[in-house]
Amino acid sequence: MPDEELQTMNRPPVVRTAPDRPLPAPVHVAPTWLGPVLIVGIVLAALNLRPAITSLGALFEETRTGLGMSGTVAGLITSVPALCFAVFGVTAPRLSRRFGPAAVVCAGMAAVAAGLLIRPFADNAAAFLAASALSLAGIAVTNVLLPVIVKRYFPDRVGTMTGLYSMALAAGTSLAAAATVPLTGALGGSWRTGLMIWAVLALAAVLPWLPIARASRRAARAEAAAVGSGEGTAVRADTGPRVVRSRTAWALACYFGLQATGAYVTMGWLPQIFRDAGVSASAAGVLLALTMVMGVPLAFVIPGLAGRMRNQGPIAVTLGLFGLAGYLGLYFAPAAGAWAWALLLGVSNCAFPLVITMIGLRAKSPAGVVKLSAFAQSTGYLISIPGPLVIGTLYQHSGGWDLPLALMAGLLVPQIALGILAGRDRTIEDECGMRD
Repeated sequence: MPDEELQTMNRPPVVRTAPDRPLPAPVHVAPTWLGPVLIVGIVLAALNLRPAITSLGALFEETRTGLGMSGTVAGLITSVPALCFAVFGVTAPRLSRRFGPAAVVCAGMAAVAAGLLIRPFADNAAAFLAASALSLAGIAVTNVLLPVIVKRYFPDRVGTMTGLYSMALAAGTSLAAAATVPLTGALGGSWRTGLMIWAVLALAAVLPWLPIARASRRAARAEAAAVGSGEGTAVRADTGPRVVRSRTAWALACYFGLQATGAYVTMGWLPQIFRDAGVSASAAGVLLALTMVMGVPLAFVIPGLAGRMRNQGPIAVTLGLFGLAGYLGLYFAPAAGAWAWALLLGVSNCAFPLVITMIGLRAKSPAGVVKLSAFAQSTGYLISIPGPLVIGTLYQHSGGWDLPLALMAGLLVPQIALGILAGRDRTIEDECGMRD
């Protein structure tokens, strides 16, 4: 790790003292191993933020048949991730203040692993939903807190680190989409086994966060002890701005919601769209993987590019236009141009790393980032909840994909407009009248 990153991580907190007194010595210095382990932990956590969803997408028809789901219930299943992310994501700031962000991410990864281990043993849709909700709760708090951890430990490299974990997230998404069907066949053909194998990756992600969480707790205790003994300087906790007063926060939340709608419709229904057009199950899984794998290089490039730009609106416009082209292609020639449409939608889905980067750029402090991240993601996922359910219902009652695809293309128009608003060069602290 570069020396400047370690210096940033070891930098003491800024405190105010009387003009004639020197600054106190740092209460706690981060151990030298923390930086590299944090990078490993962030990457492994990001790898586990989507396999619980895309592995199910690859085996959705088999799971529906095995559990006897109707089309409407299946649509509800695809809406559950957004619901869980909204409900549990809003608890992340409070949990972070109580236990520290590292400990919460560690617990989140453990919840992901537990849910993935339990889910394949479900014998009905309700039990399957409950086990899925456990995994999704862990994903929800991790979704919110990874930008916070990046802002806290790598404040001068928000774009680079966001790109790194966005790339890992995209890699995990595409890996699960592409490998689930062949691994299921190699392990006996049961959809239950195919879903369970991703618990191994989640268990691996818990390991680096255990020492990170311990180091974080030791640092907190050392600072508290120093304050109590008079060696440190007590400062009022920074609770951040009231984000509901910020137009930029609302623009980010609504942009997040519309891009999440598109992403979860894609992950939940794209293989079925291709299969209904005559594409084989294995090929449909590979096409979904292509859509997801496009995010691997772009998820690294886009945050870095966005971090160097004062206004990120042009990127939002470009990504939206790619999505419009992809949906129109699926509408007119789903099988003939399948590879092109999958690629175009993959580029469009990179609105996720863009909005995560903008969350880090639109707030000045870690406290502001945690509140903006929780607000934008929770509100955004609430907005996205009806999308997959509506798409499933329209598909069931219209007997085809023309109406659902027209709706998805139409939603990209307000998404582009919101991206322009969210990309403006301003911070929520400025909008809420807070001073440095």
